[in-house]
Amino acid sequence: MYERKIKPNLNCGLDLIGEVLYGKWKIRLLWFIDQGHKRPSELQRKIPDASRRVLNMQLKELEDHELVSKVIYPVVPPKVEYSLTEFGKTLVPVISLLGQWGDQHEDRLRNVILKQM
Repeated sequence: MYERKIKPNLNCGLDLIGEVLYGKWKIRLLWFIDQGHKRPSELQRKIPDASRRVLNMQLKELEDHELVSKVIYPVVPPKVEYSLTEFGKTLVPVISLLGQWGDQHEDRLRNVILKQM
């Protein structure tokens, strides 16, 4: 199992939220799970740029942080579904506000990002 070399600094809420949501796809995963996309294959279709391995790792981290729950159905082939926990649902309004902010500043953000490339 992976063990971190440097322990995280968890002195304030921003440090905590950064630790929990750090990962390129985590915010999208939470959003899409809330929107009803619960199967790993559905999430892969919604985020085609992410590899299945990375999505699985980030889903596992979200599960470890108690934001999502995983149900494995005893069928062949195995069926897996993810859903937000009550704790995870508390992040949906925050994610929505971040998305609205991004939409409001889309042109400016796109220009700034493209300048860096």
